[in-house]
Amino acid sequence: MRVLLYSGNLEQIKRSGLGKAIQHQQKALEYMGIDYTMNPKDSFDLLHINTYFPKSYLLAAKCRRKNIPVIYHAHSTKEDFENSFRFSNLLAPSFKQWLLTCYRLGDILITPTPYSKNLLENYGLEQPIYAVSNGIDLSKFQALNTEELTNTFRQKYGYQANDFIVMGIGLYLKRKGILDFVELAKRMPHIQFIWFGYLDLRYVPDEIKKAVTTKLPNLKFAGYVPSEDIRAGLIASNLYIFPTFEETEGIPAIEACAMKADFIVRDIPVFDGWLEDGVNVHKAKDLQAFLDKIQLAYEGNLPSLVEPAYEIAIERDLPQIGRQLFSIYQEALRMKL
Repeated sequence: MRVLLYSGNLEQIKRSGLGKAIQHQQKALEYMGIDYTMNPKDSFDLLHINTYFPKSYLLAAKCRRKNIPVIYHAHSTKEDFENSFRFSNLLAPSFKQWLLTCYRLGDILITPTPYSKNLLENYGLEQPIYAVSNGIDLSKFQALNTEELTNTFRQKYGYQANDFIVMGIGLYLKRKGILDFVELAKRMPHIQFIWFGYLDLRYVPDEIKKAVTTKLPNLKFAGYVPSEDIRAGLIASNLYIFPTFEETEGIPAIEACAMKADFIVRDIPVFDGWLEDGVNVHKAKDLQAFLDKIQLAYEGNLPSLVEPAYEIAIERDLPQIGRQLFSIYQEALRMKL
């Protein structure tokens, strides 16, 4: 069995969560010893496709005509397209129809969570749909020198040893909760806030542009940084917050679990069933709840849940994901016999 792991326009998406998910797939297949190529000119027995761009659609349609099994990875939904780029809400209904056109080419669909699986089923898609986490390469989060990383990180970004740091991660998108992040910094001048991630400001609404260019002594937008800096930030910061309004999974939440970082996520449906408030994470429904829980953490009164959270990462380690993908590939091949 040889798999074509295809992602059109990979260069444009490599810095996004989708780009990271594709890297995780590669590693998961390598852990399982599954032969794969990323070149559509090579020979292959099965297509695993990750993107919805026109080239991806045409390749999937071509494979269907040749009776080659097509697995379409449904990373995107109408819901997580909304509140993102300029005019995204206006375009969202048309975007959903295009997604359906693409996803219907799949013999099997994979999507990261039961939540996104439920969304796709409600779209009326009828082929088998499997919820498979984007996973985490746990080996990259182990045996790290936490003291050295903490000191290096704080020096690099100009923090003192006694600064209380709250960290955020994501593209400059409204749905990522970036407006609330800036508002938290405004209301909590005694706390340092830093956001990692970047998006060309030409593509975002004016309110996001205004937020990202806000000048506060306790707020930094560090832009796009290597994965090593994200891991160091999760160690060196006192608290990671994920104020997102919509995700199909949210890889940073799994990274926080793997890094044994104390963190707070927004209480939204995608986290139901695996991130439990007060058990392995803290949740906040709105801005005031984030304010209250961050203040509790600052005062040393928010219980640490890092050990039970680490179990989430173990369950999503890439060898586990590779085994799930292998099983799905076998089913797709059987469907064509």
